Amino acid sequence: MRLDAKLKVRARYMRANPTPAERILWLALRANRFENRQFTRQTIIAPYIVDFASKSARLVIEIDGDTHFAEDRYDAQRTEFLESLGYKVVRFANHDVMRNLEGVLSEIARALRVPPLPTLSPGGEGFR
Repeated sequence: MRLDAKLKVRARYMRANPTPAERILWLALRANRFENRQFTRQTIIAPYIVDFASKSARLVIEIDGDTHFAEDRYDAQRTEFLESLGYKVVRFANHDVMRNLEGVLSEIARALRVPPLPTLSPGGEGFR
């Protein structure tokens, strides 16, 4: 499956221009530094771009900006879609990353220890 060219350009731009919180968290996650897991940033899981992902652990990490509270419905749709693919989604506010990186990393470590969500069949039933 080919990725949408606009998504690729947007993800590339976002990788080149991270927010301060994304930059700080990326320094802790990159190069298998954290829990010996490979993370990628600004990763396309079509039709979305997620902030960080460990595909092997089926974990998505989202960093929400200060004005992000107005997007609750959109975030819920994103989360529901990603969970339907078997991903666990954890969210942190920018200020959490900036002020409490150890706590954020502790929560990510906890999420990594929880088994990935089962991927559901199109009919909504788990694999047997």
